Amino acid sequence: MSHLKGIFVGALLLATAIARPQPALAVEDTVLVAVDRAKVIRLDQPVATVIVGNPSIADALVYDPEMLVVTGKSFGMTNLILLDAEGTTIDDLTLHVRADSDGIVTIQRGPTRLSYSCAPNCERTLMIGDTVENFDALNAQIQTRLGLAESQAAPE
Repeated sequence: MSHLKGIFVGALLLATAIARPQPALAVEDTVLVAVDRAKVIRLDQPVATVIVGNPSIADALVYDPEMLVVTGKSFGMTNLILLDAEGTTIDDLTLHVRADSDGIVTIQRGPTRLSYSCAPNCERTLMIGDTVENFDALNAQIQTRLGLAESQAAPE
């Protein structure tokens, strides 16, 4: 019986240790956003200014005092510093910008890399990391098409 009592006491001590409130771990505030995507961030208090550590990775704007819009521009990690109207730091957030692989197919042939957006049909798309010649050629086609559309829409 004393053996069972020892097991019972041990189990009770273990349960007590597990149930005891543990101090909260410090968790860094992190925002995840994909390249070429925007994300709305709602805030608990009014923000007047947002500073992006590396503007080549992301862009952010204050939509209204309690809402930010963050847009991923390139892969990487940077930070967002949020300031109130008096210039006091409200928060310093870590921002991770990653690739959005939904519907994207990448073809690698030796040193040549091409990306396709397949939703549902596959069409060439501009992706960071594609071969420069292919990227530039597609970009030129897109810019020419945009120019044609703008000239057709311009009032005479």
